[in-house]
This record gives sequence, structure tokens and C-alpha cells, in this order.
Amino acid sequence: MISGARDRIGAAATRARAGLMLAVQAGLAAGLAWYVAHDLIGRPVPFFAPVAAVITLGSSAGQRMRRTAELVLGVAVGIGLGDGLVILLGTGPWQIGVMVLFAVLVATTVGGGAPLIVQSASSAVLVATLTTSTGQPWTRFFDALVGGGIGLAVMTVLLPINPLSVVRRAADPALRAFTAGLHEAALGLSDGDPDVIQAALTRLRSAEGTFAAFRTAIDAARENVAFAPARWRARGALAQYVEGAPQLTYALRNVRVMIRRAQVALNDRERVPEMLPASVRHLGDAVELLRMEWSRGVEPVATRERALRAAAESGRAYGTGVGYSGGVVVAQIRTSVADLLRATGVEYAEATRQVRAAVGWQARPLGARRRTARARPVPPPSASPEPDAG
Repeated sequence: MISGARDRIGAAATRARAGLMLAVQAGLAAGLAWYVAHDLIGRPVPFFAPVAAVITLGSSAGQRMRRTAELVLGVAVGIGLGDGLVILLGTGPWQIGVMVLFAVLVATTVGGGAPLIVQSASSAVLVATLTTSTGQPWTRFFDALVGGGIGLAVMTVLLPINPLSVVRRAADPALRAFTAGLHEAALGLSDGDPDVIQAALTRLRSAEGTFAAFRTAIDAARENVAFAPARWRARGALAQYVEGAPQLTYALRNVRVMIRRAQVALNDRERVPEMLPASVRHLGDAVELLRMEWSRGVEPVATRERALRAAAESGRAYGTGVGYSGGVVVAQIRTSVADLLRATGVEYAEATRQVRAAVGWQARPLGARRRTARARPVPPPSASPEPDAG
């Protein structure tokens, strides 16, 4: 019970640290937006300026430029409709309902997303309830424009978030879950326990969420690096994550196929050579090494070596004789190794060559390969969008 409380406190502290920078950015942007609109430009009550600044910073990661454009357009639609309908209909509960109806209808008609729709409706309500019809509508639109601009300036120039920290924080749980799933699958294969294999498969299915967060973080980091001059120096280190993330996604899919077939192999009581679980374990070690080498910003040499060792062990297992499902497991290991090599920056053709060399096929004549292919069961196609590297 005490341990659970500590875990919850630790998780809360982690979330607080992760949100601290956004909180500081939002506070600074709101204060600056009011100062610029009120003290420098002379707007008497620039309500929409700090609101627009905060909404800009609170937009989904990786889409702030688009969300800001939708925000400003939404404010324009809401204010324009609100001012016009207040003059025509007056104020009251049913008038507010009509304003919101028209604001949402216009926003959806022009194809706006959720930010435009929500901002159009809320701006119309604010105009009808908290502001008067005096003054020009364009002044409130100008307030929103000032606030959106201040929000963008804060996040790109004054207090840009470190993109590498964001990506590493998102990549860490994804790669740890990937590693744990592979190690658990290796244990299940070694012990001949289908239930452990199923647990590994469930773990990797759950890892899809962490990989989605990883991809979102990469999108945000790309945007941050593109528009924040102070973070341009991070482009080189960030490139490892940006270029490697898609290949890791392919590897995860191939590994899940491999684990499903490993479970079938155990259920069918196929022979499982000891090199096969060793190969899966080495593949998990390679993913863990990739996490560590990426976090240090070094060339992932150790990752490549361990991945090729996994391929070599799978080749040895295949050579001792495996059943149909075992053949699929071997094929998926080879393909996953190729995906992992590509995640480290190796080109496709070179990754294929290295995997075949590690498996022991590089020096074999083509006729021998064909005879082996006829003698062995042919695995189904890989989950990877590219040809099997084995």
C-alpha cells in the first residue's frame, strides 16, 4: 500500500515536471499579450489577447501553427456573428443559442476542425454576454491576433522547449516496453510456456500507445526545431529519432507477428532449438542498446552488432531444423533485425546484405538456396512494407 502511494506520488511529480515548461510558457504569454495589447497598443480591455495566447500554447503538439490559424479564424467568425446578431436580435438565452448555432454551422461549413468550431462558438457567447456592442468588431479580432502572435513568439523564441528532451522522454517508455516484450517472449520460448508468450504479446500490443506518443513527440520536435532558432543545433541528434521511428514501428509489427507464430509453435509442440529463444533475447538487447545509444547521441554500433547476433542465432536455429511456425519465427526475426538496422541509419540494401551474411546465406550458391527453400516450409509475407530481408 505504501509502495503504491509512492508510485502515485512519483508519477504525479513526473507529470508536474513535464508540465512545468508549458505552465511557464502559458503564464509568460498571457502576461505579455495583455501588456502588448493594453499598455503598448492602447486597447482598453484586450480580453481576447491573453486567451488567444494561452489557447495557442495549449494546442496539440506538432500542430500549433495550424491551430493558431484556426483560432484566429474562429475568433473572427464568432465575433462577427456575435456582434451582428446582438445588433439584430439583442441579448438573452435564446439569442445566445441562435448565435452558437450559426457560429458552429459556419465553422463546420468551411471545414474547420475542433479548435475553429469551439472558438467560434465560445467567442460568440463571450461577445453576447461579457462585452458590449460598442466599438468595432475588428478590434477584438486584432486582440486575438496579438495574443496568438505572442504565444508563438514565446514557444519559438523566448522559451522554446528542448525538442530532444521531449523526444527522449517519449521514446524511453516505448523502447523499454519493446525490450521487455521481447525478453518475455524469449523466456516463454525457452520455458515452452504459451501463457508467457501471450503475456509478451499483450505487452507489445499495449506498447502501441507509447509508440503513438513517441511519434507525436517527434512531430512536435520537428515543428519546434523548424521555428525555434535556439533549438536548431539539436537537428543532428534529433535526426536519429526522426529517421529511426518509422523503422521501429515496422519492427514492432514484425515482432508481434513473430510472437504469435511462436505461440502457435508451442501449442503445436514443434521443436524449438535453444538458439531460437536466444535470438529473440538478443533482439530485445539490441532494442535496449538502441535506447541507450540514442539517449547519449552516439553512433548505435553496439545496437547493430547485437541485432546481427540475433540474426545469426536465428540462422543457426533454422539450420538445426524447425517446423512451419518455427520457420515463420525465424523469417520475422530476420526482417525485424533488418528494420532495426535501418532504424540505426543503415540503408535498405546494406541492411539486407548484412542480415543475409549474419544468417549465413551470403556465400551460399543460388541453387542451394532454392533447394533449401523447397525443403523448408515457406513462411507467409512479412508485416513490413518492404521485402523480407532474410
